[in-house]
Amino acid sequence: MEKIIKDILEDSIKVKEKYISENIDLILKGAEMMAQCIASGHKILIFGNGGSAADAQHIAAEFVNRFRIERHPLPSIALTTDTSIITSIGNDYHFDEIFSKQIFALGQKDDIAIGISTSGNSPNVVKAFEVAKEKGLINFGVGGRGGKIVGLSDIAFSVQSDVTARIQETHITLMHILCDLVDRKLFPESF
Repeated sequence: MEKIIKDILEDSIKVKEKYISENIDLILKGAEMMAQCIASGHKILIFGNGGSAADAQHIAAEFVNRFRIERHPLPSIALTTDTSIITSIGNDYHFDEIFSKQIFALGQKDDIAIGISTSGNSPNVVKAFEVAKEKGLINFGVGGRGGKIVGLSDIAFSVQSDVTARIQETHITLMHILCDLVDRKLFPESF
């Protein structure tokens, strides 16, 4: 059991380290786009299913409340939290539309839509990206090896692993890095 624990930790570190080192320029570009989005009066909309829904809520909270520094709240919404909206859309229409209808209602041109899908093929994330594209939002796909969201993404953060847990662990590390960089870009005097 001790070896299993150490192997899991080692694998997690390896996947994150490889992803970050191979994608530094992409991460910097994403952080710059997010900072510009917020500075220009726009917002970030985040969504996904299961563990990715929890990650969406977690990251929205980091922006709205705070990440590492004391600063004013930043506009971010997790589209995974309103059970009345989600269940009414799922019941009256289809679960595939739970995010796309919210993007249509809340999204504005130049907002950023962050869709998290480990497979890259979650139908409701794909459909939300299609609506976001039509409305002029900027799509950040946060996924695994590929999938349909890559082709719909302005930036695709694709973690090259076949283990769902390692992909998800890398996603949260990536999103925390983006939060940190956005804070540094918007509030350099606080560091």
